[in-house]
Amino acid sequence: MKPSSPRLDTLLTGIARPFTRPGSHSAIDKQPRQGAVQVTFLGIAGDEQGDLRVHGGVEKAIHHYPREHYTVWARELGEHPLLAQPGAFGENFSSQGWTEADVCLGDRIRVGSALLEVSQGRMPCWKLNDRFEVPQMALRVQQSGRTGWYYRVLEEGVVQAGDTLQVLERPHGEWSVARLSAVLFDKRLEPELLRECLALPLVPNWRRTLEKRLEQHQVEDWTSRLQGRSEA
Repeated sequence: MKPSSPRLDTLLTGIARPFTRPGSHSAIDKQPRQGAVQVTFLGIAGDEQGDLRVHGGVEKAIHHYPREHYTVWARELGEHPLLAQPGAFGENFSSQGWTEADVCLGDRIRVGSALLEVSQGRMPCWKLNDRFEVPQMALRVQQSGRTGWYYRVLEEGVVQAGDTLQVLERPHGEWSVARLSAVLFDKRLEPELLRECLALPLVPNWRRTLEKRLEQHQVEDWTSRLQGRSEA
């Protein structure tokens, strides 16, 4: 079945600023951009990252978050002020019509004059807890599967709100972002499934994570990522 071609409803960028904890910086507070904006191999012109160790770079150049998830979050969290407009989750692209179940690893997508490729799902971190002032928000995002996904940029170009997102190639149609993320966020070890995933063109950190699980026969501790600290 041919994927739908939704419209890029909102294009957003952010400036890195001091965040909620000493020494931390974040550009999670994204704001809408009007008109045509340049897209480079490192992302959208004018978009910054507060910690390049875990955000940004060629494998996380652009973050896409489905707008329809906001309705679900509003039911679960109540009428949270962040949910009144796109950008609550630090996304660069906001659209309706695609969720993690509709987008697959390696999808090549034309938007404006840029060519993008789905590189990975998002691994939520503690900054969502602080941004929403909900202690377990990062864990809830992870458990819900409503994480959004990242693109790498294959061809630089220009994009703007209103552009169509068109899938040109789908080499791994059996591996949606939802399915792949479910493996990554599963505390159970299924060696055959892990080996199947490792045959895919995974980003280096996802590959290392799954290889380590096979080697050590255990799933890594997520506390530091989800809470910003290690367990005592």
